[in-house]
Amino acid sequence: MTLESRQNMSLEEMDQHSLIHPFTNLKDYSSGKLGGPRIVTGGSGIRIQDQHGNQLIDAFAGLYCVNIGYGRTEVAEAIAEQAHKLAYYHAYAMNSNEPAIRLSHRLVNMAPGGMARVYFGLSGSDANETQVKLVWFYNNVLGRPEKKKIISRHRGYHGGSVMSGSLTGLPVYHTAFDLPVKGVLHTSTPHHYWHATEGEDERAFSKRCAAELEEMILAEGPDTVAAFIGEPVLGTGGIIPPPEGYWDEIQAVLQKYDILLIADEVVCGFGRIGTPFGCDRYGIKPDLITVAKGLTSAYQPLSGAIVGEKVWKVLEQASDSIGPFSHGYTYSAHPVGAAAALANLDVIERDDLTGNAERVGGYLNQRLAETFGDHPIVGEVRGVGMLAAVEFVADPARKTRFDPSMKVGARLSAAVLAEGVIARAMPHGDILGFAPPLVMTREEVDEIVEKVGRGVAKVTDELVSEGAIKV
Repeated sequence: MTLESRQNMSLEEMDQHSLIHPFTNLKDYSSGKLGGPRIVTGGSGIRIQDQHGNQLIDAFAGLYCVNIGYGRTEVAEAIAEQAHKLAYYHAYAMNSNEPAIRLSHRLVNMAPGGMARVYFGLSGSDANETQVKLVWFYNNVLGRPEKKKIISRHRGYHGGSVMSGSLTGLPVYHTAFDLPVKGVLHTSTPHHYWHATEGEDERAFSKRCAAELEEMILAEGPDTVAAFIGEPVLGTGGIIPPPEGYWDEIQAVLQKYDILLIADEVVCGFGRIGTPFGCDRYGIKPDLITVAKGLTSAYQPLSGAIVGEKVWKVLEQASDSIGPFSHGYTYSAHPVGAAAALANLDVIERDDLTGNAERVGGYLNQRLAETFGDHPIVGEVRGVGMLAAVEFVADPARKTRFDPSMKVGARLSAAVLAEGVIARAMPHGDILGFAPPLVMTREEVDEIVEKVGRGVAKVTDELVSEGAIKV
């Protein structure tokens, strides 16, 4: 490509020839086969606008993250004010800034009991990297150098970096990246619909999941297993609320073998499921908590590893023998990110968005169940708070999946998008996922369900005409 042609590119062409997009077919996109990018130019409430002036309902809040909705000037003003005052200074060697101090104090006080300190990063991925390093450090200080393995779950999502990508239990995140790395294990997916045996109720299924976890721990050796990481509600793995009694059963096993519990609250935290944290809803008592996304509603990048008192005391006592805590990022405790988080949390509290997620999220799940519960290609409608999913199958009576080559989930997502709604096609299944901003109203729920219904009807008709299903 000549210099002259590069200088005369449109914005869309510049994107195709310079930007690497996550989870995109690189060759097809760069060649133009997939068309140009959607360039998002603005947003308000639950809607975004693209470069052509099209308005779309974002029923996934970006990537579960724009909890307060788009266009909140309160947060924009807080960002600008802080940037004018102090745009950046590092947190190494006892340096600090007021927003980071106030935010860490606030998080320690609002998080589930027993939290002591916060370590700030920029993404859920780097926060989970920090958590693993903290777990390893903790056991080294205690003289347990073999107690290092981390157990995650199949279909769990914890990030895309080397360690957090290994914790993620979705094969698509591992392909061609040499992941997962050694020392990361994956136990059962707590999805009653797909994995319960005939006649097994949720409580019995939860007991079996815990028994399988215990079997894994014993097979590996309890003195080699350091931590268990889990989302209160599985997110990217399919938006799967835990079955009855699951977290009680799992925690009993972890306590028995002195295994730390990392609660990955990146999706559930800050009101998304109708409580401040997912731990609050399910009685989870973590040793470490990972937060990001809703912490700033994505108005600025910021994450946190919240450290419980049990772990903090060990980290602190290591100072005499090891010296300074040698873990850090250039942008740790970034003042502008912290200012955005404080303003964001103010909005969530002032507008009772956690309560709205419970009330309107409940209505969303009710309307989806009423509309799609008996649909001829729907296997399950599930959700909690402002999280919901509709899973499509070829034969609900027999729980027969569609052939993956048919790409039913992607077709459904495209059909719904054509109606003006962004719903996510979840990986490893034909699933439409919903995680709208917490500001959504009942009237907007009705609009979303109506438009999704039209998209689903269109794809259903296509599948009938193709002979893939009979209705």
